Parts: sequence; structure tokens; C-alpha cells
Amino acid sequence: MGDLRRRSISATAKSAIAEVTQPNFSSDEGPRIQPKYKQILAIGLLCVCPYLYMLFYHYNVDDELKKSILINMVMSIGAFFATVFIIPVASKYVLRRNMFGYDINKKGSPQGSIKVPESLGLVTGVVYLVIAILFQHFNFTSDSIWLVEYNAAFGSICFMLFLGFVDDVLDIPWRVKLFLPSIAALPLLMAYAGHTTILIPKPLHSYLGITVLDLGWIYKIYMFLLAVFCTNSINIHAGINGLEVGQTIVISSAILIHNIMQIGLSSEDDYKQAHAFSIYLIQPLIGASLGLLAYNWYPSSVFVGDTFTYFAGMALAVVGILGHFSETLLLFFLPQVLNFLYSCPQLFKLVPCPRHRLPSYDPQTGLLTGSKDMNLVNLFLRLFGRCSEASLCVKLLAFQALACAFCFGLRSVMAGWYK
Repeated sequence: MGDLRRRSISATAKSAIAEVTQPNFSSDEGPRIQPKYKQILAIGLLCVCPYLYMLFYHYNVDDELKKSILINMVMSIGAFFATVFIIPVASKYVLRRNMFGYDINKKGSPQGSIKVPESLGLVTGVVYLVIAILFQHFNFTSDSIWLVEYNAAFGSICFMLFLGFVDDVLDIPWRVKLFLPSIAALPLLMAYAGHTTILIPKPLHSYLGITVLDLGWIYKIYMFLLAVFCTNSINIHAGINGLEVGQTIVISSAILIHNIMQIGLSSEDDYKQAHAFSIYLIQPLIGASLGLLAYNWYPSSVFVGDTFTYFAGMALAVVGILGHFSETLLLFFLPQVLNFLYSCPQLFKLVPCPRHRLPSYDPQTGLLTGSKDMNLVNLFLRLFGRCSEASLCVKLLAFQALACAFCFGLRSVMAGWYK
């Protein structure tokens, strides 16, 4: 799934494939690799400005904790520039290995016949891991209680990055894909030493006679299922330029806002550290993902592949589990939940399911028309009418942002009453 585009494998790559950065290119040479800084700057500011305001002005964050966050932030900015620099280089190599695809949503136009390098989510994943691992030098000591879980998180993320790349190369059937995250989640589940309790909603206290329920091993099963869902849900909510990376950035930004709010409102050191731990993992993800989006935004110069969707989904799941806000994370994933539920009849073969559940493209107008396939991409087109691919992506990302805002509003309304 991922970009939902069938990779076309040719017998021999032409020598011109390597020259992807030349101003003039033909359909055999691949696209010109140029980052879209203007669009990325706008998206980045919209996503992180609320978080930065809360960090520096709204809440009184402990100086030592703020210092660690700022160090991590600077390294995350480095992740952005490293990703922007490496992707054009990596694009040449994947094209030489005949790992490319054609953009089905531009079929019939000149752009639809261009070879687009695949699986560039690998660069984002590698840069993310390097930056996040290096951060240990500045924040963790050898006897830190968080170090085991921090490294277990990397084990799961690295495992998922590898399996995603394997999927891009071998084109694994989707029924097998469903179980790949269960393998990658093992390091995290084995190392998890946090609580396995849940708070009972206040309206049920008088009926149950308890305020806290220890779920034990059932809670670990829940974590396992959460990792499987987060990874696959981003993978199936895809198919247009910028959507996979864009939704990752929006959800990650909402997680940052949630974390800094909880740090600012809490007086418990362990609780603050749990949310700071989440920030340390999310900031590099946003930085590296923005670097990828600079090339994946419409019109896309690279495809992210299942490599990125699996990696991003596992990273978000790990953050929610180790930060102890898995319920809130699921609310941030509301569009993905709706997309999964709406897609179930096709995913489970109750109705016919084509390989690519994409809209139809009109090369005369450049507009997309919704097909009868059951996913949010096509549903939005049927509800709101035909539009360009870029406009459709903006609408879907705006819906993602509204879902995150709804989550914050719901938490505010329910606070003090539900829990």
C-alpha cells in the first residue's frame, strides 16, 4: 500500500536515470529533485507554532527540562536539513536499482510517465534513528531508568523500518502486512516496565467500588494491538502526494502540544518525565518528516513507500505507549479509525477490492473524481466534488487537524467528570 502505486521494474535502467537533478528531464530520466521550501515552511509553522508558544510563554517549564527539550529541538532541525540533503543522493541510487513508480493520479499527463524514485522513507527513518540515538549522550546516563525503554523503542522502530523496506522490495501480500507490526512490537513489549492499570471513570466508581483497575497481561495485549493498528492505519490512509507524511506531521504536532500541556499542568516529576520522554522521540520525527515532505508534497519528486508508513506508525505508537497516553493517541487517530472502519468491507473482501483504491484522474482538467472504492480519499471527493490532488491533500490534512482539535476539546470537557 503506502503510496499505493505499482512499482514498474524494467530490465535495464538507462544511464540518464542518474542525472535526476538536471533542469531538463524526460520521462525516462525521472523527476527533477527540488525541495519545496515555501510550502514546507508554511506547514511547519502552522503545526509547531502553538507548541512553541506553550513551551516558551504559556507554561512555566523547569529550566533543566527545557534545556533538554531545546537540545533535542536543535538536533531535530539538523534532522530536517540532513534529510533534505540526503534524499536527492539516495534517489539516484534507488533509480539505478530500478526502484521507481509511476504516479497513477497523473496518468495520461506528462507527469504520469515520469519515473519517480520509491522507498525514500528509508532516508527519513535512518536520519531519525541516528539523531534520536545521539541525543542519549546529552540526556541519559548509564543508570537512567528510562534508558532501557528508550532503546527498546528504537528496537521496535528500527525493526519496523526494516520490514517496511522489505515490503517495498518484495511486495508482500496485505494479509501478511497486517502481522508485520506484531513482530516489530516485541522489543517494546518485552522491555515495558510501566504501569498496567487504567483509571475507572468516575460515574462507575459507585457501581464497581474501585477507582483503579490493574489489567496485567491484558494491557500488554492492548499495547500490541495499538502498535498493529497505528502502523497499518497510516499505510491504508494514503494514495495522494503528501498525505502519508502530512498526517504523520499533524498527529506528531498534536502529540507535542499534549505533552507540553501535561508537563505544564502537572507537579509530579515522574509524570513530567514520561511526557518529556515522548517529546524527545517526537521532535526528531517531525524534523525528518518535514525534510521528506519537501520532496513528497505535490507534485511529488519521490514516493515514501511502505518503508515510511510502517516506520511512522510504529514511532507514533511507541510514543503513545511509553508516554502513557494511548487513549489520547487513538483520538488523534480518529480519521485513520474512520478510514479503517469504512474500508473494512473491501479489506476483508466482503465487496470487490482493487489493488489501487484511487480516484480517477482527468488529464484534460487535472482534477480527481472519486471512485466507488471505500476510503476517505474517495469519500471526500464524492462529498465535496472534484478537485486537484493538492487541494484534496489539504482538505484531508485539515480534517486531521480538526480531529486533533476535537480531541483536545473532548479532554477539556471530560476532565474532572469522566476521570
